[in-house]
Amino acid sequence: MIQMLDTTHRDALSDLLIEAVTSGASVSFMHPISRETADAFWDHALAAAARDERVILGAFDGEALVGTVTLLLDCPDNQPHRAEIAKMMTRLSHRGRGIATALLREAERLAVTRSRTLLVLDTATDGGAAPLYEAMGFKLAGVIPDYAYKPHGGLSGTAIYWKQAGVRPNVSNPGVAR
Repeated sequence: MIQMLDTTHRDALSDLLIEAVTSGASVSFMHPISRETADAFWDHALAAAARDERVILGAFDGEALVGTVTLLLDCPDNQPHRAEIAKMMTRLSHRGRGIATALLREAERLAVTRSRTLLVLDTATDGGAAPLYEAMGFKLAGVIPDYAYKPHGGLSGTAIYWKQAGVRPNVSNPGVAR
């Protein structure tokens, strides 16, 4: 089940962020990440969601939060048609089950309902989710080398992707829009 998250989900979101950083996910934080840092991040993000500046989605397996993605809506005045996909995380125990795909589909659906016709995102070049994003119809705009530090040290490049919202990938040839 996928739903929009609010402050009642902060602790579960912090647990997920800590697990992601500990496992090496490049989500803007260094290892080790403290509980206080994770809580502060989600407090800020959830407050922005309450102001309708972003949407934080969660995927659940029963009562357990097993994945999340954020749709950033707070763009400059000359970009009201754009949104950014951020903080895509899935519990290690639930990877490969279609959770990230379902989260991305719902984020795109919500973007379209908010007249956001262009989605952008970035992902690490080593260990990132590029194959998933390409299968969902995102196009590579380019790669920036040595963009950020990985959670356990060392630099990683980032790949920048874009997609016209509402355009479904060709299922017989993922990555090709129809």
